Amino acid sequence: VIRPEPCGVCGSRIRFGKTAIKCCQCQLLLHSKCREQCPSLCVPRPHHHAWPREGVLADFAPSTPPLVPTLVVQCVTEVETRGLTETGLYRVPGAEQLVREWKRKLLRAGGALPALSSVTDIHVVCGVLKDFLRGLKEPLVTFSLHPAFLRAADIPDDAASDTALRHVVSKLPPANRDTLAFLMLHLFRVSQSPDCKMDVLNLSRVFGPTLVGHSSANPTPLAIMEDTPRQCKVVARLLSLPPSFWRGFVGTEQENLVPI
Repeated sequence: VIRPEPCGVCGSRIRFGKTAIKCCQCQLLLHSKCREQCPSLCVPRPHHHAWPREGVLADFAPSTPPLVPTLVVQCVTEVETRGLTETGLYRVPGAEQLVREWKRKLLRAGGALPALSSVTDIHVVCGVLKDFLRGLKEPLVTFSLHPAFLRAADIPDDAASDTALRHVVSKLPPANRDTLAFLMLHLFRVSQSPDCKMDVLNLSRVFGPTLVGHSSANPTPLAIMEDTPRQCKVVARLLSLPPSFWRGFVGTEQENLVPI
């Protein structure tokens, strides 16, 4: 091994200079000691499920609604299964190295994701989700609609602001809209957990830069300074919209299930 990579069986890193086993058909890489636990028949990776290292959200979305990437659904499901009693969920960082390893592992797996239950620290799962969203070529609200989201959130009258935001959300590309709805329902549940101590204000500070970002890939220092407080304001306003609005996009039955 020249470049350390995670073992496809146990998930821990195969370190530099160590001997590893690699399947010439499905490219599965594993420790020599993990050979006995390896499936006897390899499963070639389906090309239509392969994910790019980076792209816009639609590149990762399934072909049937709701158009929420499996990686997002699986991370959210894992967090809601065992993370809603963790203080500082999404604010406390996970180990950076583990976050990078698991994100790379999930992207390489494409649509057939390995179970996240083996990740001991739930903050690492949160980190993978945030890192995935941050790594998109454009933020969830898109570059073109970014100014419209900021303007809608700036409207002083709450009712008028809500109406404007609903209108802008409906103009998002379907995959972005469905994923935003799925995340808003999730973050609403996080905000309702007394153990997490992550109210709407805290969550908007964490997710403002990640979900709203800027209106271009290379913002000026002035734009970064001006956008930051407004990004948080947008997320706070989106979280104030009723859950029933968001369920209209992802469905009441599917909002918290890993697609089969």
